[in-house]
Amino acid sequence: MNEENQVYFIDSDKLPPTALERKHRLEQDPSFRTNHMEYMEGMQVIQSDIKDKVLRAMEEYDYDAYTAGDVERALSHESCSIEDFKALLSPAAAPYLEQMARKAEELTKNHFGNTVYIFTPLYIANYCQNYCIYCGFNCYNNIRRKKLTFEEIEHEMQVIAKTGMEEILMLTGESRAYSDVKYIGEAVKIARKYFKNIGIEIYPVNVDEYQYLHECGVDYVTVFQETYNTDKYETLHLMGHKRVWPYRFDAQERALMGGMRGAGFSALLGLDDFRKDALATALHVYYINRKYPHAELSLSCPRLRPIVNNDRINPRDVGEKELCQVLCAYRIFLPFAGITVSSRESATFRNGIAKICATKVSAGVSTGIGDHEEKYEGKEDDNVGDEQFEINDDRSFGKMYEDMEQGGLQPVLNDYIYV
Repeated sequence: MNEENQVYFIDSDKLPPTALERKHRLEQDPSFRTNHMEYMEGMQVIQSDIKDKVLRAMEEYDYDAYTAGDVERALSHESCSIEDFKALLSPAAAPYLEQMARKAEELTKNHFGNTVYIFTPLYIANYCQNYCIYCGFNCYNNIRRKKLTFEEIEHEMQVIAKTGMEEILMLTGESRAYSDVKYIGEAVKIARKYFKNIGIEIYPVNVDEYQYLHECGVDYVTVFQETYNTDKYETLHLMGHKRVWPYRFDAQERALMGGMRGAGFSALLGLDDFRKDALATALHVYYINRKYPHAELSLSCPRLRPIVNNDRINPRDVGEKELCQVLCAYRIFLPFAGITVSSRESATFRNGIAKICATKVSAGVSTGIGDHEEKYEGKEDDNVGDEQFEINDDRSFGKMYEDMEQGGLQPVLNDYIYV
């Protein structure tokens, strides 16, 4: 493996003294490295067999066993079976990337037309209770923390809305202490004044809490499983509620049970074996779709990015060609699903993939807290919180809209009418 493709995590010996001292203190906490497969107090358990199906398929997946003949058969079929999908994710499919892209493009146009949706994320707090060693918000990272007041949230939204944006994805660090469900709900109510489509990406919650957030105005919920490999997951999430793998896995299903219109799924490609994680992500969507056929489901495809205090975090074995293969395979297997490509990727890559299989892109992105006025209008402000990760594509909403149009696509800001 080339050094540049390695995943580099935070070296605790090089953390600032205050953070290192905090680390040693918290390691004495009885919840540190608790069983990652056991639910903590207050976590709702639902009866679902989906995770068992996904885990079994992932464990049995031997992608090196697939041949060129398997890939050719998969591409020749009108519909894509699970077995076909496995072949398309395998190394044997790499020489067929152009054929996969052509088929993916045709399916995208058949299901979504010539459109691409544009949205922006808004981080309202970066306090976090979890120790996830690859994330800039992790509780041991010595960064500027901030939680926006409701007045600051409204101001940020006004700045964003002035650009013409109509869809927003609201995010927090994973801390109930600083960003409880009521705080998020009140922020969503503010967002309803300015945006027509609202998503959230927060810590997983119970069905009744998702129901409350839906009543506040949330349309869809996105949750990154990070990696579906439970053993690897344990080594990456050392403390906090996020450490509980099954509770996170069932989050989208609980959200749909709570009345949400849609749900987004993803692994963070590069944390573990990306082919197995991609298989598990797509099967998660596949089985949820069979159980909740009314739901609007989507996939994201984030790769690792550098974070504050660690610029050497990079995706393991996942280059742009591999990412393109995963995305085309997603589209062929799940032609109905939305596919979001974030600002973690370059402008060139996003321009190209939007013509093939992506249906949604972010624009005017900031992963910091309270800095949209500085970013959009050039007004400097020292009272901001540090970012979760470094973005790659920093195009404004206007520039993204223009580039999508020039690429032959029709940008869409919202396609829902509320009566």
